[in-house]
Amino acid sequence: MELINIPNNKLSVRINDIWYNKWFLLTSGDWETQHFNTMTVAWGFFGIMWNKPVAAVVVRPGRYTFEFIEKYEHFTLSAFDRQYRDDLNLLGTKSGRDGDKISETKLNPTPSVIVPSPSFKEAELIIECKKIYWDDFKPEHFLDSLIDKNYPKKDYHRIYFGETLKISGLKKYHS
Repeated sequence: MELINIPNNKLSVRINDIWYNKWFLLTSGDWETQHFNTMTVAWGFFGIMWNKPVAAVVVRPGRYTFEFIEKYEHFTLSAFDRQYRDDLNLLGTKSGRDGDKISETKLNPTPSVIVPSPSFKEAELIIECKKIYWDDFKPEHFLDSLIDKNYPKKDYHRIYFGETLKISGLKKYHS
């Protein structure tokens, strides 16, 4: 599978489809030292903020990946074909604290082009980001009472905005 460089202004995705149906692996850490963790994310968005192209992701403080995204200033988002759905499900439900969960999948981490956080050889879209902002969700700011139902343990997400530094993907993602 050959990925091509995709300029930020040429990324073409069906936004709801890619988040609802493809999911992403959010990976943060350092490839060189092999100190990284990954988790499946299905909530987030892409856009422009502060005149920069950004990806925004949310991570609950109890997740092992939270420790990595807090420590390291970069992260990657890797999207896959549906054939990897079981692997993404495993990586979203098992914790890296408990062992090498990636070895239980068909996925292979690989160095990214720009950032130290790895991506995956099998990915059909890779977005490399540098953190530029974070904030904690505050339940007193929820204007829709149904939002709080996503937090029965009151473990509210932290949101991270990452400036999109590099996008690599299949031609279908290039407009």
